[in-house]
Amino acid sequence: MKLRTAFLALCLISATALTGCQNGELSQNERANQRLPKNVLAEMSAKDMDQYSPIMIRIFKEESTLEVWKQKRNGQYDLIASYDICKWSGKLGPKFMEGDRQAPEGFYTVSPAQMNPRSHYYLSFDIGFPNAYDRVNGRTGRHLMVHGACSSSGCYSMSDKNMAQIYAFGRDSFIGGQREFQIEAFPFRMTATNMARYRKDSNYKFWTMLKQGYDQFEITKRPPKVDVCDKHYVFNIKTTTPLSPAGACPANIQDPILQTAFNAYETKYDGSSKATSSETLKRPAPSILGVEEARIVADWSRKRSAGQVVSREPPSLTAASAETPNAPDIMPPAAIPSKPNVAAQTAGSR
Repeated sequence: MKLRTAFLALCLISATALTGCQNGELSQNERANQRLPKNVLAEMSAKDMDQYSPIMIRIFKEESTLEVWKQKRNGQYDLIASYDICKWSGKLGPKFMEGDRQAPEGFYTVSPAQMNPRSHYYLSFDIGFPNAYDRVNGRTGRHLMVHGACSSSGCYSMSDKNMAQIYAFGRDSFIGGQREFQIEAFPFRMTATNMARYRKDSNYKFWTMLKQGYDQFEITKRPPKVDVCDKHYVFNIKTTTPLSPAGACPANIQDPILQTAFNAYETKYDGSSKATSSETLKRPAPSILGVEEARIVADWSRKRSAGQVVSREPPSLTAASAETPNAPDIMPPAAIPSKPNVAAQTAGSR
């Protein structure tokens, strides 16, 4: 309690130190304290969610989608908002080294200290790359973020309007007591069809590891407990001592009910995988797509489903244009106001 009180006091001091409005634009303080729209708050109420309950974020590169999931009063999470990613850089696959302009894939966490109301990119938060998995596998990089301004060089960039809402979801969850929220970044929705499409890709083994965490969430609708051992992600392992990222993994001791549910889910997935059309399996696996190519394919898929195009394959793909590197961002103490201050703001504050 003392720690939380001290944290809120620091946040209020930080907030009052921010610059004021210029040229009619929102000040940094106003950006960071925008309220969620009334329709979103109404949907929370309809889904039995508290405004300040914990959140989780899922990112899908190929679909260029960021989802915000929020905890209901029964403890499970439900989808509360979905946003188009304005821009992400690189191709499908994980980030390996600083300067490769790859947006990361994996399981990350965001704490209040990673929230940045003074960002050069409207608002931002650092996703926490490199995590324990990245470090033990020798992967390097820094300042990988979700931010506004629709410009990316290794980050996930949103429109300013959408970033304001995403930031507000995180801010409110911290006000409600969440210590950190999880970000799950995937190359694509990990369905049987999509896994079959990329079965020959060099990243396939890495993606099957990510899929285990993806499946755990699909089963429980709760963010999985993520650990790293033997240089691999492991999920929902019961252990009384911290695992060593480079050390041997313990026996996979899970709750028996969860293990049974997971086995049943995997059996169903295996059946779906085998039932995937022979046409899909015979088709050459696609090359890794960059962000622009992925958008072309997604747009073609939507039009084909709507009967607007008749071609059996998407149009020819061109290389994505090079992007300007992100400028160094400012990372001050997080400006998370106390719960009463946010509640007192008017709905017109944007």
